Amino acid sequence: MTFSAVQRVLGLLLAMFSLTMLPPALIALFYDDGTWEAFVFSFVIIAGSGLLIWLPVRRDVQEMRLRDGFTIVAMFWIVLGVFGAVPLLLVERPSMSFTDAVFESISGLTTTGATVLTGLDSLPRGILYYRQQLQWFGGLGIIVLAVAVLPMLGVGGMQLYRAEFPGPVKDTKLTPRITETAKALWYVYLGITVVCAAAYAAAGMTLFDAVCHAFSTVAIGGFSTHDQSIGYFGSPTIELIAVFFMFVAGVNFSLHFVVWQQRRLTSYLRDPEFRAYVRLLGVMTGFVLVYLHLAGYYPNLFELFTKGLFQVVSIGTTTGFTTDNFAAWPGALPVLLLFSSFVGGCAGSTGGGMKVIRWLLMYKQGVREVKRLVHPNAEIPVRLGNKAVHNRVVDAVWGFFAVYVVVYGVLLLFLMAVGLDQVTAFAAIAATLNNLGPGLGEVTAGFGSLPATAKWAAVCAMLLGRLEIFTLLVLFTPTFWQR
Repeated sequence: MTFSAVQRVLGLLLAMFSLTMLPPALIALFYDDGTWEAFVFSFVIIAGSGLLIWLPVRRDVQEMRLRDGFTIVAMFWIVLGVFGAVPLLLVERPSMSFTDAVFESISGLTTTGATVLTGLDSLPRGILYYRQQLQWFGGLGIIVLAVAVLPMLGVGGMQLYRAEFPGPVKDTKLTPRITETAKALWYVYLGITVVCAAAYAAAGMTLFDAVCHAFSTVAIGGFSTHDQSIGYFGSPTIELIAVFFMFVAGVNFSLHFVVWQQRRLTSYLRDPEFRAYVRLLGVMTGFVLVYLHLAGYYPNLFELFTKGLFQVVSIGTTTGFTTDNFAAWPGALPVLLLFSSFVGGCAGSTGGGMKVIRWLLMYKQGVREVKRLVHPNAEIPVRLGNKAVHNRVVDAVWGFFAVYVVVYGVLLLFLMAVGLDQVTAFAAIAATLNNLGPGLGEVTAGFGSLPATAKWAAVCAMLLGRLEIFTLLVLFTPTFWQR
């Protein structure tokens, strides 16, 4: 472990993060909502802290190792979450405790979208914009941007990229240089955000709402500037636009880049994970629509279609937007939707959950084991498309699944031990570990009513989910610290 290298990069990243305080300060000045000073003071505090961390080791230039990358990513998300809470603590409205401010900050950065706030419609515009911006940078931006920028500062980024980027196969690069790969992903992410904001504005949102909701849509975050979320607008057009861009954001961004580079939409159809992603959302949508229709929950077919489709895509991709109270849906539908969030988006997307590729590999492995019962001596590889998957990857997927289940169980028992009922505890951990946001029981309308200990457990779950568990848990293993 090269501690000076870790300290140097951490200081630089924190100083870079301080610049994100300036846009909400300008928004606050424009709307004259009285919060600009809080963002300016936050900029000074965060930039000063970053410089204090960086200055002692600024001349100590060493090559980072893989262990350093894991340490930086894990520490950065924790430190960033704490410092991201600074403006929320400095403003008079909303008045937040340290626990609530850190919860809201980490929920934004991890693109979870769980909130402790109510009365969003009356909050200052600077705060509303800041929450959305946190999600946008958390979605794909902070680490990938750092990978693109830090090499210019003399810091290599491959270790950061491998440690942070989601999915079971992490070494595939779109371009020969990691810096160019990071820039390519950043441009795709930015381009989709701009198009999404333009579509929202054309559909009737104000420019402020369009930009804010584009941030949280493409980041698959789910924060909104209104208590009623997307349902506030009462527009089927806006809902369908949101459905389209939530679906797009749940696709591997590397695949988006390949399609854009090759100018061939057929590249989507050749990707086995994309096909599984479409099938899963399609089957879920069909089942939910039929269930709601038979239950007579909505008065007409159009409302049935728009509400049902929206909630399936929103929960299935772990975005967390709402147009209706899905927790009140009949029968098993609320729990079924929560279960779908365990799958989440594709690897390399901004979605949460375990990722479609892992579930696809586990399914194919299960099919292989059934075939082996009939043909015990046969060599039957697990294939994705025309390519055989290495057994090491399959083993890693099963290992991830096992650890995911254990972590979920431990956190669930902890929440029940601090007084939450079974439904609330189950939904709260599903909503945070899968980076989803909305839940059932007491957390249907938000996490504000939970005790502080439960909120800190939810914070841990959000960080574990965003960093895909192993990136954080590896720091607690003796092997990691052995020379």
